[in-house]
Amino acid sequence: MNNVSTKITHLTWRQRHHSTIRAVRLYARTFARNGSAMFGLFLVMLIVITAIIAPWIVPYPEDAIGAVHMDLKLMPPSWDHWFGTDEVGNDVFTRVIMGTRITLQIACTVTGVAILIGVPLGMIAVYTGGYTQEVIMRITDIFLGVPGLILAIAIVGALGPGIINAMLALSLVWWPGYVRLVQAKTLSIKNDIYVQAAQSMGAKRLRIVFIHILPNCSSPIIVKASMDMGMSILGAASLGFLGLGAQPPEPEWGSMISIARNYLPDWWWYSFFPGLAIFLTVMGFNLLGDGLRDILDPRHRE
Repeated sequence: MNNVSTKITHLTWRQRHHSTIRAVRLYARTFARNGSAMFGLFLVMLIVITAIIAPWIVPYPEDAIGAVHMDLKLMPPSWDHWFGTDEVGNDVFTRVIMGTRITLQIACTVTGVAILIGVPLGMIAVYTGGYTQEVIMRITDIFLGVPGLILAIAIVGALGPGIINAMLALSLVWWPGYVRLVQAKTLSIKNDIYVQAAQSMGAKRLRIVFIHILPNCSSPIIVKASMDMGMSILGAASLGFLGLGAQPPEPEWGSMISIARNYLPDWWWYSFFPGLAIFLTVMGFNLLGDGLRDILDPRHRE
């Protein structure tokens, strides 16, 4: 016995975590084989890094907070203004770059709140059953029965336009999808052998949920969250385009396009570059979600 314990204590860190290292390498190889997922990861990392360093790389920081330069109004792209200027002379490049912070704030807030609401409700519906389950699932069905953007417009219309109200409205629209996802996944695994074994050993229901059920629900939640990050950005841009989201002078891409539509087609750069930023960001999160699905779903791995 002493010899065995001595050998165990002399194992290197790599030997003790061999299985974890092997799993990480498998995930990395699976992800690296997916070219579109790698491109999505590149786009997402580019957006994140840009949001972090935005204040230090923009040429005209004051243009992001509502400066006015009427002598520079609607200038085309040039060496001084790479993306041109807007109707009050603000540098469009500066406003697009600073808008990445608002974009990530929207994506993280909406998705995070939706997960915090939807995941617990999905598990409560399964484990309580009866009247509670019926109430939760019928309310979920009501929310799912109304087009998301229409419902978000109605909520913002009641609360008033603004970036905070837009994020709140989108969060209230997004949570039902997580309820359905978690409920279906929990129903499929609550009667598995390892869950029944934990129950037979006297494990409390809360321990079963957090130790056995939730980790096995994490894969579809992560994939859906990645997809929803992009879709929430698109939803916020739609509200901004309608004048219900971020209000000027906040550099939000949707509101920039909303104002720019009054100057098309002659001043095309005003709407083109914010629209391109939305397109690349949403595509990046969607492609990243496909790659995460390949990693986390064993059916997609060799």
